[in-house]
Amino acid sequence: MTLPDTGLPVEASVPDVRVALADEHAAVLVAPPGSGKTTVVPLRLLDEPWLQGRKIVVLEPRRLATRAAARRMAALLGEPLGQTVGYVTRTDRQTGPDMAIEVVTEGVLTRRLQTDPGLMDTAAVIFDEIHERNLQTDLGLALVLHSRGLFRADLRLLAMSATIDAGPIAAMVGGPVITSEARTYPVDVRWKPAPRRTYIEDHAAAVIREALRTDEGDVLVFLPGMAQIDRAARNLEGIEADVHRLHGSLPLDDQDRAITPGPGRKVVLSTDIAESSLTVEGVSIVIDSGLARSPRFDARTGMSRLTTIGISKASADQRAGRAGRLGPGVAYRLWSKMEHAARKPDIEPEILSVDLAGFLLDLVHFGVDDPKALTWLDPPPERAVLEAADLLRSLGAINDDRRLTDTGATMARLPLHPRLARMVADAGPDGWTACLVAALLDDRDVFGGRLDDRPVDLAARVRAVVDGDGRADRRGTERVLRTARDLASRARIGESAVELDRVGPLLALAFPDRLAIRRGSPGRFQLRLGATAWVPNTDPLAPEPFLVAADLDGKRKDARIRLAAAIDAEEVVFAFADEIDERTELVWESDRIIERTERKLGGIVLESFERRARPDDRTREMVLDRVRSDPRVLDWPRAATAFVERVAFLHRSDPDAWPNWSVESLTASADDWLAVWVTGATSVEDVRQVDLLSALRTALGHDAARRVDSEAPTTVTLPSGREVKVDYSGERPSIAARVQEFYGSNVTPQVGGRPLVLELLSPAQRPVQITDDLAGFWKGSWAEVRKDMAGRYPKHDWPEHPA
Repeated sequence: MTLPDTGLPVEASVPDVRVALADEHAAVLVAPPGSGKTTVVPLRLLDEPWLQGRKIVVLEPRRLATRAAARRMAALLGEPLGQTVGYVTRTDRQTGPDMAIEVVTEGVLTRRLQTDPGLMDTAAVIFDEIHERNLQTDLGLALVLHSRGLFRADLRLLAMSATIDAGPIAAMVGGPVITSEARTYPVDVRWKPAPRRTYIEDHAAAVIREALRTDEGDVLVFLPGMAQIDRAARNLEGIEADVHRLHGSLPLDDQDRAITPGPGRKVVLSTDIAESSLTVEGVSIVIDSGLARSPRFDARTGMSRLTTIGISKASADQRAGRAGRLGPGVAYRLWSKMEHAARKPDIEPEILSVDLAGFLLDLVHFGVDDPKALTWLDPPPERAVLEAADLLRSLGAINDDRRLTDTGATMARLPLHPRLARMVADAGPDGWTACLVAALLDDRDVFGGRLDDRPVDLAARVRAVVDGDGRADRRGTERVLRTARDLASRARIGESAVELDRVGPLLALAFPDRLAIRRGSPGRFQLRLGATAWVPNTDPLAPEPFLVAADLDGKRKDARIRLAAAIDAEEVVFAFADEIDERTELVWESDRIIERTERKLGGIVLESFERRARPDDRTREMVLDRVRSDPRVLDWPRAATAFVERVAFLHRSDPDAWPNWSVESLTASADDWLAVWVTGATSVEDVRQVDLLSALRTALGHDAARRVDSEAPTTVTLPSGREVKVDYSGERPSIAARVQEFYGSNVTPQVGGRPLVLELLSPAQRPVQITDDLAGFWKGSWAEVRKDMAGRYPKHDWPEHPA
């Protein structure tokens, strides 16, 4: 087939590309926007002998660019789409049996490599706009290089870029760098920073009106996202130009109208989709917000989400260059020169800043369990890879050896984040509801407006898609419905009735780490991992006992739940049956042992109940521990302490024959003598019912206890005939009695063969003498004591010789 000379600058570089692909099997082509590289180069390779009936696959980073590139190539050949040139995206395709050039999005190539690692029907893979460094581009390039090394040394590889440091890529692919000069015209860059506290879309609308008054040609405006595009379009109502929106979520007809020439002046409000691979005809004015929506890991959702960031200097130059394609142009930058100087020179690779769970799942599905086995322009961060592996294991996608499970294989076939893919894969009869939930979470909130005005309940959004709701954006709900039907088709799920009470259990499949239980007042929750979270106490979900949170505000402590669904206790037990830990423990509560049973899921206590402990070996050990740590528990009666004192006296007399007892030592060694007596005890009161005297006598032994009674008796008989208790608490045993009770005797009472210490008392029970020698007392100091006593107590008998 013959393609006439297009006159585009890249034509001059085509011969070098042909030679490099024929000889080196690889090359890097650097050609600025407008040079024609996307459409001309693939067509010029159609007659190469190394094709051998196989096709050329052209990889584009966006669906809109994929379709536009394929249509442009087909138009250059004068053919319909699907004849020589076709395309395949996630949601759309135009192909034919004789197709020689297939333009695909990045995810399509990755999935094709997983099922056909050798790409046996492909002669060459062309990576267009490789400078954008999308995660899927880096992954696709690494997988293609891996396939070339293992299966297809003859597979040609061409990397094309508008602007990039080509050296590292050339070294990676093993081919030369070929540079094409673009036909460009001067662009007048004008700085129009937005005033403080002004929305960027409002400022952009004002600059658009100014440019239409002062400059010629159509206007291409770069805004970060759909919300800003919609608001800017409303601000431009009534201008003398056709206003078109351009972003990937629009219907195909609307996208096509935005990029094709019209009868009058045109203003195209676009995301960064028009920055490089897509050409908007007729543009000579560019208005650049300097912002873009880029994937970043979002702690709120546990997934990568589009985040508004400032663009790099390289992106700003590419955007401005769009104004100089047809002739001299003008570029308005809505930021200052000073701010521009601080911007990064190049685009940051996504592989360094996004969640890698889907990336790792794709690798494992391909057969690579460690990214280090592949060659990368920038290797993925090791910590991010480990976190991705942990998440995939928790979702049941891979095992501990990073091998794909059956569930993981199903998940890998769905174009969703692994969390959402797990939900769809395991939804069972709730498959259609799962597809709706996944589509909702994969898109912006259909309930627009302020956060405080939006309900938290995800089920309300499902209802809005199915039944309609005045609060929901109609185009948003239609988009969600289209996405859900595409997912259902891929997962072989039919549309069915939607049960809103199933949204929570489905969400638990995707976010098992985001289960929350209400704690205290309505609206206060504790997440499974331990952190606290909340919803407004006026929200309908505030009183629910359990929620599954799909979107949090990112705070590590006391996070706001933005999006969630309710789940009941039975569903929690069913969903997390293998992970619920039921633990029963014995604890002291006040002065009794209780048996506390808790059913826990991570940091969440699902259920807790208590009952009085049943006596067993564990309760006995707890009682003995309590005795050792708190001696007051035993509440020693006097009889028991007296017995201890008697044994201690005998020990002092004969250390080898008797144990060295004291209340303190016995408390510390309670295991040795008390254990059998507290077998049935489960409270301090039970312990205090123990007969400690019997326990001590039993511990000492029957014969030894009888010897204590004989060698350290509790009482002795006085000369008066009265029995009196012996006090063993001092260093020596003693008795106390009135002096008159010792009349008629010279002998000092004894225990254990040693005289007692006698505390002799007056008739009023006051001490008059302490002695252990009664005979000596009578002979000595008695005379003085006698005079004193006779004076004090004249009615009593005070003999001169009382012995």
